[in-house]
Amino acid sequence: MTQFIIGVAALNHDSQFAAKYKSGMKKAEYWQPTLEDSLDCVAKSFTIAARIYNNTYLGGAKNMAPVQKDKDLSFNFANQIGFGESEGFIELIRLYNALHTDHEGGNVSAHTTHLVGSALSDPFLSYSAALGGLAGPLHGLANQEVLR
Repeated sequence: MTQFIIGVAALNHDSQFAAKYKSGMKKAEYWQPTLEDSLDCVAKSFTIAARIYNNTYLGGAKNMAPVQKDKDLSFNFANQIGFGESEGFIELIRLYNALHTDHEGGNVSAHTTHLVGSALSDPFLSYSAALGGLAGPLHGLANQEVLR
């Protein structure tokens, strides 16, 4: 989780919200760069996760598959972790992503994202803070401990 948090937080150097806020953007316009940053964050998070997987479990595979822009996010993730040939696994990732797109609104990661975002931190920093909440033993870490 530490690697994932660092990877997502590091994306903030490209934040459209941070740049436009610094240049004096009007409050009524906040939503536009926030949306762009949020979409970028989601899209790039999967490649960060794949890189961490490759580094941790595949000995730092140097030839991680590039993103195929004509394919969906789930295919690209599966492909980047070495399962691009398995239609069943790709469908599993699609289902997993669909089930987790609305993960309630009252958990620690949702609250953390909202709280950090309310301080006008960009979406990359807000999401990286939320990932820290997922690392706790009463949330995401519990899921990881089951696999040991």
